[in-house]
This record gives sequence, C-alpha cells and structure tokens, in this order.
Amino acid sequence: MARFCPLFSGSSGNSYYIGSSGSGVLIDAGRSAKQITNMLGSCEIDIASVKAIFVTHEHSDHVKGLRVFASRHHIPVFASVGTLKALEKMGCLNEKYPADVIDENGMECAGMYIKPFRTSHDCAEGLGYRIETQDGRSAGFSTDLGYFSEAVKKELLGTDLVVLESNHDVRMLQNGAYPYYLKQRILSNIGHLSNQACADQLFELAKKGTTHFVLAHLSSENNTPELAYQTSLCSLSLAGLKEGVDYQLYVAPKENVNSKVMIF
Repeated sequence: MARFCPLFSGSSGNSYYIGSSGSGVLIDAGRSAKQITNMLGSCEIDIASVKAIFVTHEHSDHVKGLRVFASRHHIPVFASVGTLKALEKMGCLNEKYPADVIDENGMECAGMYIKPFRTSHDCAEGLGYRIETQDGRSAGFSTDLGYFSEAVKKELLGTDLVVLESNHDVRMLQNGAYPYYLKQRILSNIGHLSNQACADQLFELAKKGTTHFVLAHLSSENNTPELAYQTSLCSLSLAGLKEGVDYQLYVAPKENVNSKVMIF
C-alpha cells in the first residue's frame, strides 16, 4: 500500500514523505537536516528508503535543510531549471549530491512515476507533482499556489490522494498584523491559496475519485487547523458528500509529533 507522511507543514518548514514502507521520496526539505532525520525516525521511516528529494521551489521554508541532508546521505535532488539556478545562487548545491532537472514528462524513482507540473507562485519556477505508485495508486501534491489553475486541476483530477494548500483565512489575513504589501502578495495570483479557494475545488476532485484530502501549508499567523478543516468540511458536506464514507479529510500538522502516516 502507498504511504503518505507529512513530516513538517506550514510557514516554518515543509517536508513530506511518499512511497512504500521500504522505498519512497521526500518532497521538499524545509527544516534542518537534524529535524528531518529525527522526524523520519519518529515516523519509522528508514533514511535509506529515501531515494530522492523533489523540490517544489527555492523558498527557505522548502529548502532549509536540503544542502546538509542531501550531502550527508548522498541523496539526489530534482527540481525545475529555474529552481536549480536559484538554489545554485543560494549556495544550496554542491558536488556531494547530484542535482538534476526533472523531465517535464516525468521520471521513475523509488518504484513510482513522478510527473511535475507548473504552479503559480512568486518564485523562480515552482512545481507541483503527480505521483503514480507501483500498486496503481496515485497522489497529487500542490502547495504555494497563487490560484488553482486549469493546469493544476488537470494533474490533480483522478488521483486517490490530494495534498492541497489551505494557507490562510482571508478575514484573518486582512485584519491581521501583516504589512499591507505582504497581505497583497499573499492574496495575489502568485501568493498562497486561501481556505475557501482550497475548499471550492474539493467537490470536483471528489467526483473524479479522490478519497483522501490533506490540507497543507497552513499559516501560523493567519489560520488555524480547525478553521481550515471546517471550511473544507462545509464545502464537501454542502455538496452532499459524507466524511468517513465518501472521503477522508486531514490537516497536515506543523510537526508530525503523532507520527501520522496515511495509507491510500
């Protein structure tokens, strides 16, 4: 069975494991190498089972531990051309691990087929990923979205599990302490997806076969896990879908202290 384990999620760092019990990949490495190593251990994931790291984009909450972790364990890294150039400028790349461009048509890794797709965010060249597992399961991963584009929808439709950004509550953001320019950036088409914008997409995804939803990359300042959860739950309930029967809905924790692993 396919496994998804959110190690860290949110504005303070992001890293996720997907694969089987013996082989898989990380999406992003946005905490320190020590924190990632410890969390993998807590979730009973052997570091030797991590066959690659797929980077979504170069912002620090997605790559903070990349250089040290990949170097220490000689794990190959894959990303877009733009992201790799940005990482090189940041000093995140070295000769201790290979860093390559992922083919736009996808590639095989850890017994899975991983295909990238473009996302809208204020970075060099952001990616989401669609992953097909060896046992015929599929997952779509997309965070740091300014908006839910048709290209993103195309890749997420039909997947068994969807990891989707539910970053902020618009009212909390607008009434919060962030400076005006930052609020405008987050609300823009190259910013982050709100709770409601996320929730609005779930019914169509459920209609096309998604049974597991993971709400990810929640803001610590402009959101709460309960608010993100209730917004998506309400949307799905209004569409006539029943939790526990038609779908499962989870919120990725800031730190996976309970070692939660989702089987899909």
